[in-house]
Amino acid sequence: MIQNTSDWKSDIRTALRSFDEVKNYFELDFDYDGHYKSFIPKSFAQKIKNYPKDSALWKQFIPNNLESSPLGLTDPIGDKKMAQGHGIIQRYKSRILYTPTTFCPIACRYCFRKNELNENDQIFSQNLSYLKNYLKKNSDISEVILTGGDPLVISNEKLKEIFDALFDCKIKYVRLHTRTPVIIPKRIDKGFVDLLDEFSIKFNKIILALHTNHVDELDESVSHKLLLLKDIPIKKLTQTVFLKDINDSKQVLLNLFHKVLELDFTPYYLHHPDKALGAMHFYFSLQRGREIYNQLRDELPGWAIPHYIIDHSSGSGKQFAFNPESYQFSGKLLNKTGELLTYE
Repeated sequence: MIQNTSDWKSDIRTALRSFDEVKNYFELDFDYDGHYKSFIPKSFAQKIKNYPKDSALWKQFIPNNLESSPLGLTDPIGDKKMAQGHGIIQRYKSRILYTPTTFCPIACRYCFRKNELNENDQIFSQNLSYLKNYLKKNSDISEVILTGGDPLVISNEKLKEIFDALFDCKIKYVRLHTRTPVIIPKRIDKGFVDLLDEFSIKFNKIILALHTNHVDELDESVSHKLLLLKDIPIKKLTQTVFLKDINDSKQVLLNLFHKVLELDFTPYYLHHPDKALGAMHFYFSLQRGREIYNQLRDELPGWAIPHYIIDHSSGSGKQFAFNPESYQFSGKLLNKTGELLTYE
């Protein structure tokens, strides 16, 4: 029996939802020239306020006029090229992405989908019945990755409905990509823990992939909730986005990865930043990323070294960024109108 715990939902209802609200709360001394949405739960806003303005938390979540730059792509990883309709994106034979919601617990200023989500792109409009029919017609699919948006902003009851549908379709592996426990740790409630426990014996494996970029995100309230998952037989991974002036250093990443290991999670993906329109101020060269990653390989246990990967704008999927032959980096970008721009 899933218990309905709505306490965490109040954080969403009372969040800062406009730049004016963000400006007043943080006493900002500038006006925002960009058009991207603002959304910060007040509980997390208070956490941000505890840090200086040049901190990792401020830079990741407070709007910045650098978002008005014309550099970058509106669809930097080729979602539209691989969209199958009704919230399904398929790049690989054996697995698909499914977006049960386009809503997030916070507006990350570096988000690779910030343009599609800001414009409410229809490729993310979900339909569970269509998903079930799609899976039945494509029997090679063994894994469904719930993404978005963020799948943990929907209720336990809705998650159970999706899990039931995937189980009926004989899906073996279910992966949830989420930032919510970092932003609203109360979301890891008893109902959610019970849900994972119940379905962990139905699927071959449930994988929870936690998105975290800096150790300052993982305070005591987050750590306490994540440790509630320690005895649940699921696989717990993290994914981290490499971001300029936030975590582009060996020591910052070591601090983060050692912390997630303490919390019984394993570093899985280290994403080179995508060339997203409105987020190019977070971008840095692949050469610089490889230098830092090489340093990490000397410091971390072999089994704790994340895969350093990059997504291609063609939509062809992830490639290993550490191998110099795996990705041809030209240093050139297209702006949203298709004009070639150079970015160093």
